Amino acid sequence: MPDPDRSPLDAGALNRALVRPGGLWQRIDVLTETGSTNADVAEAARRGDPEGLVVVAERQFAGRGRRDRQWVSPPRAGLTLSVLLRPAVAPSTWSWLPLMAGVALCEAVGSGAALKWPNDLLIGDAKCAGILAEVAGDAVVLGVGLNVTTRADELPPAAAGLPPTSLLLAGARTTNREALLRGFLGGFERWYVDWRAAGGAAGPVGLGDSYKKICATIGRRVTIHRPSGDLLTGDAVTVDGDGQLVIRTDDGDRRISAGDVVHVR
Repeated sequence: MPDPDRSPLDAGALNRALVRPGGLWQRIDVLTETGSTNADVAEAARRGDPEGLVVVAERQFAGRGRRDRQWVSPPRAGLTLSVLLRPAVAPSTWSWLPLMAGVALCEAVGSGAALKWPNDLLIGDAKCAGILAEVAGDAVVLGVGLNVTTRADELPPAAAGLPPTSLLLAGARTTNREALLRGFLGGFERWYVDWRAAGGAAGPVGLGDSYKKICATIGRRVTIHRPSGDLLTGDAVTVDGDGQLVIRTDDGDRRISAGDVVHVR
């Protein structure tokens, strides 16, 4: 019997609602299943597809998160999607794109959602979504995985010290996947258009302030697992204009551009 809480997405309705002349989104494809939406969109980027492609999978079985962690989505239990962007701004500013996606996703989910730097969505102290940005030539592939009606026995293992959760388990205000997807894509488009017009600067469009307001990492004692393999512990004091996390250590302030953050307290 079909699960009424896991109705399929309506590709036609999504395209009618979100694709318009002059807008960011050009095509929204809804796939019954795929290995990885990021891989699908990266292939489209290599083919030369224009900016604005959105690929959503009702089931993903070989997705990747940060540090090559597996991200598998049960059928129609979450939102698993990737978008193709070709930002006409300096690549040095592209680090804001996953943070921008985090802000837009928090806005779509509503009160109670926060971000662990750089782009894990938390409800309480549990992870509900992850975001992964990958560069593909002159394009950026931005992937989002949000647990919506995922049950406890379907959740992935804990990562970076965070237990997983879903919107359903956390008692979120809505578990309507179409409404959440429309909210996220609509919000991201507004931020992206303004940010791009500002030359990739987060400050003038309010993106930096909006991110800091919902960043649960700021003010916490943290340990950073850096790509080099070493650890750095200190107090997270802010996120700077380049989207880097500023950590206050015994040796002074350090700016972190990449790494896994563990909230110590």
